[in-house]
Amino acid sequence: MKKVYIKTSTINLDQFLKWSGAVSTGGEAKVLISEGRVRVNRQVETHRSKKLSPGDVVELEGSIFEVARGREN
Repeated sequence: MKKVYIKTSTINLDQFLKWSGAVSTGGEAKVLISEGRVRVNRQVETHRSKKLSPGDVVELEGSIFEVARGREN
């Protein structure tokens, strides 16, 4: 599991996928999310504007990321 540090208290799912490096573009994030290929806290998430907070866990095609607050990436 890779910790991904954010500077704000929350972040949208599509923005998080870009910030973490899991996807290259927002368009790619939008497609993956709408196809149900992204999980947040073990639940399929199809809303790209889903707010993530520190402690949330995002899964995408075998990669697992934890949202963390604090130091920069």
